Amino acid sequence: MNEWISKFLLKVFGSRNERLLKEIWPVVHKIAALEESCQKLQDQDFKAKTQSLRVRYQQGETLDRLLPEAFALVREASKRTIGLRHFDVQMLGGIVLHQGKISEMITGEGKTLVATCPAYLNALSSRHVHIVTVNDYLAKRDRNWMGPVFEFLGLTVGCIQSEMDSYARIKEYGCDITYGTNNEFGFDYLRDNMKMNPDEQCQKDLYYAIVDEVDSVLIDEARTPLIISGPSEESTEKYYQANQIAKKMRQGTHYELKEKEQMALLTEEGIEFAEKLAGVDSFYKGKNMDWPHHINQALRAHNFFKLDREYVIHENEIIIVDEFTGRLQPGRRWSDGLHQAIEAKEGLRIREENQTLATITFQNYFRLYKKLAGMTGTALTEAMEFDKIYKLDVVVIPPNRPLIRKAHNDVIYGTHIEKFQAIVNEVILYHRTGRPILLGTISIEFSEDLSRMLDRREIPHEVLNAKYHEKEAQIISKAGQLGRVTIATNMAGRGTDIVLGKFTKDELLEHWQQHHLAPKKFKASDPDIEEKLTRYWAQLFLEEKDSSTPLETLQDRLNEYWKEQEMTPLRLCESVAELGGLHVLGSERHDSRRIDNQLRGRCGRQGDPGSSRFYLSFEDDLLRKFAPPAMINLMKRFGMKNGQDIRHPMINNGIVRAQQRVEQFNFEIRKNLLEYDEVMNEQRKIVYDQRQRVLEDKDLDQIIWDMIEDRTLDALDRYLPPRTSMSEWDYEGLCEWLEYKFTIKCSPVNLKEKNFKEIQQEVLENIKKQYDKKTHYLGQGPMKALEKYILLEAIDSKWKDHLYAMDELKSGIGLQAFGQKDPKIEYKKSGYDLFDQMIIAVKEQVSDLIFKIVIEQTDIDALAQIWQPSNFSHQKLENYEAVDREGWEQAQKSASAAATQVKTIERTQSKVGRNDACPCGSGKKYKKCCGKG
Repeated sequence: MNEWISKFLLKVFGSRNERLLKEIWPVVHKIAALEESCQKLQDQDFKAKTQSLRVRYQQGETLDRLLPEAFALVREASKRTIGLRHFDVQMLGGIVLHQGKISEMITGEGKTLVATCPAYLNALSSRHVHIVTVNDYLAKRDRNWMGPVFEFLGLTVGCIQSEMDSYARIKEYGCDITYGTNNEFGFDYLRDNMKMNPDEQCQKDLYYAIVDEVDSVLIDEARTPLIISGPSEESTEKYYQANQIAKKMRQGTHYELKEKEQMALLTEEGIEFAEKLAGVDSFYKGKNMDWPHHINQALRAHNFFKLDREYVIHENEIIIVDEFTGRLQPGRRWSDGLHQAIEAKEGLRIREENQTLATITFQNYFRLYKKLAGMTGTALTEAMEFDKIYKLDVVVIPPNRPLIRKAHNDVIYGTHIEKFQAIVNEVILYHRTGRPILLGTISIEFSEDLSRMLDRREIPHEVLNAKYHEKEAQIISKAGQLGRVTIATNMAGRGTDIVLGKFTKDELLEHWQQHHLAPKKFKASDPDIEEKLTRYWAQLFLEEKDSSTPLETLQDRLNEYWKEQEMTPLRLCESVAELGGLHVLGSERHDSRRIDNQLRGRCGRQGDPGSSRFYLSFEDDLLRKFAPPAMINLMKRFGMKNGQDIRHPMINNGIVRAQQRVEQFNFEIRKNLLEYDEVMNEQRKIVYDQRQRVLEDKDLDQIIWDMIEDRTLDALDRYLPPRTSMSEWDYEGLCEWLEYKFTIKCSPVNLKEKNFKEIQQEVLENIKKQYDKKTHYLGQGPMKALEKYILLEAIDSKWKDHLYAMDELKSGIGLQAFGQKDPKIEYKKSGYDLFDQMIIAVKEQVSDLIFKIVIEQTDIDALAQIWQPSNFSHQKLENYEAVDREGWEQAQKSASAAATQVKTIERTQSKVGRNDACPCGSGKKYKKCCGKG
């Protein structure tokens, strides 16, 4: 009944997407109405128009009001400079981007061109616009391609590349519009917050970002934080020992594997066995508590991380293979000791573990922008996550031309080898006809296996994977040519169009003759070549030997044959499109439907024909881990003899449901990780905001005075505690503290004659006099330099120590589960306590040094050495995942069922005291913040 009502309402009112588009179309018509007037403008008029629009914005007109004219100018500028005119649906996509939403446009609809309109419009505000791509090549390509459009309109365009130095970056960020990668934008934000001079900072303003391939950046890489780190002092010997212990342990006896979560769980017998081999009496005492973690990582390295799949070895170093793109990631390291465990497993020299100096996730970085928008070909499947995490709506933009590609049913085999043999057979079949084939794999290992099988069958092909990504754009751009076979790891080459090739009839006939689809004696110029080919194919495919059969009959029977084979009928033509377009083969279903859709989206661009098919086996990770047993049993009942396949729409639906379960599982992980990272995010914002104020010389004396006052009030509460008799107050202790801290002498006898308020007022007045005296003695300029030096030194050194403490906290927080405590709650609580201690340490150091230190230039130079970054990495959040999974899994093994039941929440801590840190996270005392009233 509910389903019927939903369908009825949808029919009457339309979908939400249709309603959104209906609201936008009138604006597109306004833009179209201005096209003729823009065509009459002289070239030199466009820059003047831009200046006029900027003035109108400064005088109060909104960007929405300026939009039609701005978009019309960009359309005409694009026609004159790069020869491309925006279609109406591209204008539609641009308006959606300006509104701060995600524009879903299918592959080949010109998303690069779409971004020019909202980028230009928002740059009229004289604030910087960032256009984010997924790699340096695309950033440079898009800047060089679209740059002439913006420059024609009078705007400046920059591009950030990974090898640029700081001074070059400052120049590029100074442009109205800047192209760059998500990694570089994120790292520059972190680096800016490590600079000692505001003039050296690159990103002055995080106003508006347009993220290309937004699903890849904000979903796939949401679990991979950017980390700037430097070397720490920890010994590497334990990694080698843990590796030797792991090699002697037996699965099922000493540990259990959780494939879905990629965890190894030690059993009680395994713990005792490992303790004996490690030579310690207990893993859960003092300095031995890191042993279980080392052994768990060693077991994970041996069981879940395979050479040439998750990583490769190059020049005696482990190089990670990106699980989303299949590209090598030199310089990137798994964290939490996993990388060292893999180095030990492979017998390589272990590099020391790095200490975090600065870190941020893409989730939190991109939420810093005042306005965020994105575009991709596949976002709708993740619409809920975009809304919940980023508050971004997804709007599906209709294609400029109808989509005519064909998605064939999945084909399922019993084993990997049967599946691969069937894939190779289909590649050969399509290759013979001349249709180009793009074969997508999920790993380097599989791509090389298929490459070897094609070599044995003498099928020429190109391999596009992490080992050869330098040739990536060149290879993928030719993947649509006659008879071309391309193997691509996952979505390598995304962002580069596959253009369908053209050829002569002679070239096509020659290709067929090479693959025995036409006799050598046939010539394309023969007047009856069509009839000759039809009769030859009837003999070849239908075993038709009667030469008197009418041509029309043969053609009908051949068409039936092609239909059964799910292929486009052969005919002598002059383009790949006429042959049926690009044929995409997937060697395995990805965990996410969106990644599969991205692979499918490589064919059928801009109304071109195309087709796709996925091959699966019962040995694939998706079916093995996530498909329900009932579905597996059902498929087996269809009959699965050696080499036999099954294909049915019902199977496709079952696989989609399995993928939905994985997507939900991964969403929960990302949501959980965000909750963990929210602790650091709030702390980072407080520290970076305070640091920026210091860097820009804003109210330095007030910042320092607030710190002095805070520490003094704490001391007064400590020596003269409220709600106690004045006879119990420690006047002598207070006087000693004042003399040590501020070189202020006072008499305990005199203090005894005053009440608390009077003492507080007198003490603060005397400290202020001492502070003013030092300012007068040094002079305003030197005093400001001293204040800045002391504040930066204290903030940077204590923040660095705090990050190390937080790393240590993450490593061990999973053990809280053994005590039936929620690791997430304990992490938040402990993280807050650590941050409160850091804030107090900063205030203590500043208030201590400001009265005692005099600085030289050498001290200022040394200040920059606090930050000694040696590694800029984009890592998986292994330590957070360990928090989330490892502790809970172990706890569930040892805890009783009752302990895991939901309980009523009770307050376990005492009421917040006036001297306690304020629970709001401001870093202030409760009495000076929320408890002030």
